[in-house]
Amino acid sequence: MSALRTEHLLIDGEWRAAADGAVIEVENPADLSIVATVPRAGEADLEAALAAAERVQDDWARTPAWTRSELLRGAARNIMDRQEEIARLLTQEQGKPLHESRAEVATAAEQFEWYADEARRIYGRVVDGTTDGVRIEVRKEPIGPVAAFTPWNFPVMLAARKLAPALAAGCPIILKPAEESPSACLAMVRAIQDSGFPAGVIAAVTGDPAQISERLISSKVIRKVSLTGSVRVGRQLMQLASQNLAAISLELGGHGPVIVCDDVDVAQVAQLSARTKFRNAGQVCISPTRFLVARSIYEQFVEEFAAVARDLTLGDGSTDGVDVGPMCSRRRHDDFAALVEDATSRGAIAVTGGQSLAEAHGGHFYAPTVLRDIPAEARILQEEPFGPVALLIPYDTLDDAVRIANDTEYGLAGYLFTNDLGRAQLLSERVRVGMLGVNSYLVSTAVAPFSGVGLSGLGAENGTEGIEHYLHPKTVVTGIPTELS
Repeated sequence: MSALRTEHLLIDGEWRAAADGAVIEVENPADLSIVATVPRAGEADLEAALAAAERVQDDWARTPAWTRSELLRGAARNIMDRQEEIARLLTQEQGKPLHESRAEVATAAEQFEWYADEARRIYGRVVDGTTDGVRIEVRKEPIGPVAAFTPWNFPVMLAARKLAPALAAGCPIILKPAEESPSACLAMVRAIQDSGFPAGVIAAVTGDPAQISERLISSKVIRKVSLTGSVRVGRQLMQLASQNLAAISLELGGHGPVIVCDDVDVAQVAQLSARTKFRNAGQVCISPTRFLVARSIYEQFVEEFAAVARDLTLGDGSTDGVDVGPMCSRRRHDDFAALVEDATSRGAIAVTGGQSLAEAHGGHFYAPTVLRDIPAEARILQEEPFGPVALLIPYDTLDDAVRIANDTEYGLAGYLFTNDLGRAQLLSERVRVGMLGVNSYLVSTAVAPFSGVGLSGLGAENGTEGIEHYLHPKTVVTGIPTELS
């Protein structure tokens, strides 16, 4: 068993315990051992974080963009210098295999590299005046202090996705990492702070999510709220933000459809799909989940997909050769197991998996699961399963495939596999999602917007669009003489 770590809050440039000394224990989901404690931030801690953000907001907004850019680039270097340390903390608390953790840390650094450049590209514009004596300028200014809330499935990368654009735009930010997997996120924040950001510009507070969100968002200091989480929590935070009309962006999950046409290399697509599906034990908001396969190739696809799933190695993510780690928590495991049980009790067939391996492995493990013959009334077809399950569904026509793909209130990521350019174009226009991968599952990148429709959220992260949510336009109209004197 690893030595117990003690983490701290970052408030006004100081790493410290909670004012009242309260802590939360953090579990390793692979063996259920307690590996760390983090502070349970109280009212005094949150007030201090808000006061610091309010104090520094004007100075940070006025800091030259090139200075902010250099600080972000330094943060990226620091993160990569500490990649192995952060990755090992991530695997220990979140459960994903170590090679996935290393990749996540690298993508977090990429966010800071990208927004280091975007900080220098915050452009306004000049608009022609309505008369000779008028000049009109539109400036982009920081929106103000930000409260950001991140989940447990990608605790490093998703925090970076909020920290980097906020800091690039000139906004102080108070980050609340997930209590299930905080240490890697806090280690990344330490790397960022160590690159030279002024005290108070960045805060990191851990503790009770409801208490922290209520206190931060109800404050008039906070002018922007960013959440990656569930629809239930998104609705709650949206209501809180409405009190002071704070801007809000939400990424709330998905139920990714994959349309597999009859002209593909079936074995190749099935194997790629299975390897992608079980990344991070399926705990990925853009995870492909509903595989809609042309009936003529359906049986071969099921066979090839299930063969890969059966061959995956489960275990502690810190062990070499492990493909799939545990689910992050007992609650996540149990909620997921209930969805699978509901489907099989209604007649769905588990081609492979379909059972918990928690007892056998000693952690929150669930077998990689492939379901077919899923009845329409099964909850798993509408509720985001967020776990290691693939739903394999045949279709007869492409119109049927589009109808099934769009038969959900979610609309985050979707995927399409075909060798026909015309099909690819038409289907890409008709599938209702914020991101679509054509012959690729790589839809998440720092350089292009990450967004959804329907219950998948509001606003966009990543790309040029990502920084816009941390800025507001100011119009300046200046009257001038019409003639030189």
